Amino acid sequence: MFYDTDAAGVVHNIAYLRFIEKNRTLLASELGLNYKEMATSGIYGAVIRIEIDYRRPGLLGDNLKVRGWLDSVKRVKFWCGFEIFRADDNQILVASKQELALVKMPEAKPTRLPPDLKEYIKE
Repeated sequence: MFYDTDAAGVVHNIAYLRFIEKNRTLLASELGLNYKEMATSGIYGAVIRIEIDYRRPGLLGDNLKVRGWLDSVKRVKFWCGFEIFRADDNQILVASKQELALVKMPEAKPTRLPPDLKEYIKE
């Protein structure tokens, strides 16, 4: 979209994070983490760390796609991986990893992850 780019037609770095955020929400549903149910119980996903590598610029008019997967799981933290690529030539534009935890609010207390979450790790 035009609003995702600068005057030169290059995708803004912050737009990539928005694309990843949308994909992470969809990924959570695939992993059985229903945000509506979690909010009712007072448990929320919290981003702890983001690593992002900008490899190539996306340009106005590019058809971009996002791949997301569960990368690793510990007791209370997990990592998700993401790639944003240009659909026309499959060139990876951005690679990102996010470390997350589930947190019980309002106490801000980390919560153990569902035991079956490990089944979804991308091999």
